[in-house]
Amino acid sequence: MGKITVVGLGPGAEQHITLAVLEEMNTAKAIYLRTGQHPTVSLLDQKGINYQTFDYAYEELEDFDAVYSHIVTELIKKAEMEDVLYAVPGHPNVAENTVKKLKEECDKQGIEIKIHPAMSFIDVMLPVVGLDPVEGFKLIDGLQLDKQQPDPSIANIITQVYDPFMASEIKLRLMDYYDDQQEIYVVKGAGISTLERVERIPLYQLDRLDWIDYLTSVYIPKIDSIQKKYYNMNNLVEIMERLRNKDGCPWDIKQTHQSLKPYLIEESYEVLEAIDLDDDILLEEELGDLLLQVVFHSQIANERQAFSINDVIRGISEKLIFRHPHVFQDVVANDCKEAIETWEDRKREEKQITSYTQSMETIPKHLPATMKAYKIQKKAAEVGFDWDRPEEVVKKIQEELSELKEATEKGIKKDIVEEGGDLLFAVVNLLRFLEVEPEEALNVTCKKFIKRFSFIEKASKRTGRDLKDMTLEEMEDLWQQVKRQKNT
Repeated sequence: MGKITVVGLGPGAEQHITLAVLEEMNTAKAIYLRTGQHPTVSLLDQKGINYQTFDYAYEELEDFDAVYSHIVTELIKKAEMEDVLYAVPGHPNVAENTVKKLKEECDKQGIEIKIHPAMSFIDVMLPVVGLDPVEGFKLIDGLQLDKQQPDPSIANIITQVYDPFMASEIKLRLMDYYDDQQEIYVVKGAGISTLERVERIPLYQLDRLDWIDYLTSVYIPKIDSIQKKYYNMNNLVEIMERLRNKDGCPWDIKQTHQSLKPYLIEESYEVLEAIDLDDDILLEEELGDLLLQVVFHSQIANERQAFSINDVIRGISEKLIFRHPHVFQDVVANDCKEAIETWEDRKREEKQITSYTQSMETIPKHLPATMKAYKIQKKAAEVGFDWDRPEEVVKKIQEELSELKEATEKGIKKDIVEEGGDLLFAVVNLLRFLEVEPEEALNVTCKKFIKRFSFIEKASKRTGRDLKDMTLEEMEDLWQQVKRQKNT
């Protein structure tokens, strides 16, 4: 079994290829280039270095992934018989998918692989556009823009802009993050004196340049303006920091965890309403309002050095991974029931819950009572403390109703509260047994009541009377009328 040596040919100018790489190529017996379409290859020809290329694969195979896989497979086969040198444009570890795939395969098969450093196109690109890397930038593969998202708050460099068609695809993707008029730099042959070309144009003109080729990249400066077409989580955190700053908004500065509690509840319910209305536009807006509350509380906590939004994100990420071993580990969950059981087992382990009573006590105290009762009963049912048939629950409801009547006759408030709670708890139990969310059922009834009451009020106005002037019998008669109508 031979070894594989990987070298980089630099960004394109002859003076940018390293002596170490030339020495390796002068002594290597089997040299393969990913492509011969690179300016430095002419230097290899001048020096009489023999090589083969994989250019044929680009013509024969349907996409880049297929080409890259083919190259890796061929290199592994050849390494089984002799030492192989594989040369790629630029730096082997910068935007070079074949090297990444090759290293993974060599590690898997126990093949020795050595990667030599080289100048990358970034080394010559940065001075051309005047960017100091300490300011931060994001390097993005133009072929991966569906997975790699630009960040307008820092500079972005887009590679693989290899022809006008690809430039058009990249332009459309970038317009999801930038204004059509956003100024960009289109750079061809950076660092190659005979080929270098730089044009500053608005984004929408990117695909109108007929000189774009495989040596072309796009540079987009960071956007300093607070007005952006695209915002990310970092921008939202920065906006909240600005609002809470001493020169920010007086109202925002004044808020505390306690003062924001009503808004957190309110925004949660507005999200639920948007879901019920099946209104995606409203749902998007309300989810944003709810997210604002998370960022708001995190900023307040960060100011007192308790935790930050990054801690919140880290915590929920770790929790999701830990509680889904059937996704991230080798635990098996064949259906929803097994997945929930796994979640609950991990939750008990995480919170060091050693009894079912403890698991009930961890249910949030501020939950609506019907939801809390529902969750308590579900946990009791997990150990078999449950009814066998709905008829038994109905019998329990009748029993609790009788006890409430008895308490009412005695007129003792404490007993009435207790027996009333028992009755409600039993009704929740029946709904749970019938697989109905009690909170949802009660909300449906509330909505229905308002609709029927509206009918009564409108009917009274048609007769010129106020509701207060109607008798209970008259109102009950109208109630029965609307009840008999469909969908009311």
